[in-house]
Amino acid sequence: MKILVISGANLNKLGKREAIYGTMTLEELQDELVAYASDVKLEFFTSNHEGEIVDAVQNCDADALIINAGGYSHTSVAIADAVAMLAVPKIEVHLTNIMAREEYRHFSVVGSACDGVIAGLGIDGYKAAIDIIKRRLK
Repeated sequence: MKILVISGANLNKLGKREAIYGTMTLEELQDELVAYASDVKLEFFTSNHEGEIVDAVQNCDADALIINAGGYSHTSVAIADAVAMLAVPKIEVHLTNIMAREEYRHFSVVGSACDGVIAGLGIDGYKAAIDIIKRRLK
């Protein structure tokens, strides 16, 4: 089983940005996910560019998708349209609780194209998404 994990705008700066996101870098987060899901092949893609994220989604050959599009989650119809075209399990993950943040973050355009959204659990949200996908693909 292969899961594509996409990280969008500003996630490359994890561990160096606002404290709300914690101190873990994106590389550390990815390493922890690989260790956690040793029975799954995780493929990672990171970009700050909307079109590159669209391309990654359109070219997805994985069995499932986990996506945190960053700020694009709330604004990108293009990414949402690409995600909607995928015929695999799709889960959006947010490190922070988007419902407890600024009002413009309360809705996720990308999340509306996914099977579910997990928010506010930090890295545990990614682990939960992996567990859910593994159960659904058995």
